[in-house]
Amino acid sequence: MRRRIPLRKRLLVRLLSVSALIAVCSVAATAWLAVTTTTSALKEEQGQDLAADNRILATLSGYAATHADWSGVRRTVRELSRATGRRIALTTADRAPVADSAPHGTPLPPRPAATVDPLRTDTYTETGAQLSGIDPRVVGPYRVPAAERRKLDALAAERRRCYERFGIGTTVVRTPGGRPVLKAPEGTDTSYAAENCGDGRLNTPTPTERRALDELSDLARPCLGRAGLHLDGPLFVTYDPGGRDPFGGGYLLAKFARPGSALAARTDRCVLAARRTQLEPYVAPVAELFLGIGDQNPSRFDMSPANKAKVVGAAGLVLAVTVAVTAVVAVRLSRPLRALTEAAGAPPEQHVRVPVTTRDETGILAEAFNDLAERRERLEAQRKAMVSDIAHELRSPLTNIRGWLEVVRDGVVDPEPALLDSLHEEALVLQRIIDDLQDLAAADAGTLRLRREPLRAGDLLDQVAAAHRPAADAARVALRTESDAAAWLDADPVRMRQALGNLVSNALRHTPAGGTVTLAARRDGEEVVLTVTDTGAGIAPEDLARVFDRFWRAEKSRSRRTGGSGLGLSIVRHLAAAHGGTAEAASEPGRGAVFTLRLPPAAPPGDEP
Repeated sequence: MRRRIPLRKRLLVRLLSVSALIAVCSVAATAWLAVTTTTSALKEEQGQDLAADNRILATLSGYAATHADWSGVRRTVRELSRATGRRIALTTADRAPVADSAPHGTPLPPRPAATVDPLRTDTYTETGAQLSGIDPRVVGPYRVPAAERRKLDALAAERRRCYERFGIGTTVVRTPGGRPVLKAPEGTDTSYAAENCGDGRLNTPTPTERRALDELSDLARPCLGRAGLHLDGPLFVTYDPGGRDPFGGGYLLAKFARPGSALAARTDRCVLAARRTQLEPYVAPVAELFLGIGDQNPSRFDMSPANKAKVVGAAGLVLAVTVAVTAVVAVRLSRPLRALTEAAGAPPEQHVRVPVTTRDETGILAEAFNDLAERRERLEAQRKAMVSDIAHELRSPLTNIRGWLEVVRDGVVDPEPALLDSLHEEALVLQRIIDDLQDLAAADAGTLRLRREPLRAGDLLDQVAAAHRPAADAARVALRTESDAAAWLDADPVRMRQALGNLVSNALRHTPAGGTVTLAARRDGEEVVLTVTDTGAGIAPEDLARVFDRFWRAEKSRSRRTGGSGLGLSIVRHLAAAHGGTAEAASEPGRGAVFTLRLPPAAPPGDEP
């Protein structure tokens, strides 16, 4: 009766479920990968765009800091646009066009990206930042003329040489206003050298700078008065060698109030407002900067309903195709499996085969199943033949023993010595067959016991030859031995004498009078080769493959007593395999046969380390 398989356990259902799950996971993973990759690319592009935006703003702010108007900025805008690939447009505060890299009439983005005002935005001191303050590139009346610059350069060179005498190497950098400044390597302590080299001349304002500072004092005085600080003379300033001040010329206002106090904050605001008033005539008017993507936000990834529908539709299509293809493959796969299941459930005596319809894994499985069925059928035939042979082998001597015993019991024949010798010979035949069967059974079960020891092959051949020499002399066959002194075996002496004895007995039975049987042993690389060669009639080529089969004999006409039990060569093969070796047979009809044993060697007893 065919067993019913639950629906959830059927191969088709399981394959469909797994395929659907894989399809869903693959679609989801692909969508996730596409989204994350696109988002990452957009973020990377956004980062590149931000860097380009900062570069554009810094360049235009620098132009405004060094020019009193925007009249010549169009060339700068075009060069920046080509370098960054962006649209750049400058307008006044009321959106009047100043310069635009796009064709005339192209609408502006909805909102500006930044305001270009060097008096209120510093894009120079820190790259990529838009600090609140005056751009240091706005120099105005603080620019040092050439004559004053030469004097300052001479003072800077003298100061540099003085520093070198104290082992401090410096470089001369120039501020936007043209004043030279000494810079020491970062982390260098220059306090001692500054005390010995500093004479105040390099940090003293030049006449041009003094006039600008006096003007700044006049502009800041009303605001400082309202803040509660009344000045009778000009502002007192000190020089900042690092150039981190809002004056561009390298000066800081000396504090007239405690740092951090409200008065100090009001003082700073007054001076900053005065500086903006002072520098305003020297910078371009405030302008609005518009960029090509100023109205977009690339960091946000969103899909429209139409795109979502496309993604869902594509995923559904992939899922449907995957399920359909998997269903076809599963049906084709399960059909031969069902045939294999039915064939395996058939009665063993039928030896059912299955048709091989494909050349894939299922087809290979079907071929393997058919080969297994064929081997099982062949083994079953051999088993039946072996049982028949064993029965026949045992029946003949048992029949003889029983017949003679019954005759003696009935008094028909007296138990003479000759009769007793005959009955004893029949019992020995039975004992030999049973011993052979027991050895084969032990070999098949893997329980054949071996007592290995180093064994010189020459001694083994001499012992076997001595045991079979009487039989050889009686058959008028010469029995010879040839041995290599270096041939040593790691073997069981008793079992090896049994194996060689079976080969010699077989050779003597098939060698006519006047022939020769030769036992030889030699070392061949990592093997010891034992051969038994006879000069008999040989073995037909079609029979060579069966010489080691049980109960097989080339001459069916031989009696069991003269031809052997048919188990000797089979035992030889099993004994060789038990020792880790092989047994082979070679023959040419009319020129005798050669049986070869290849066995692992052993080191001579005196060669162990």
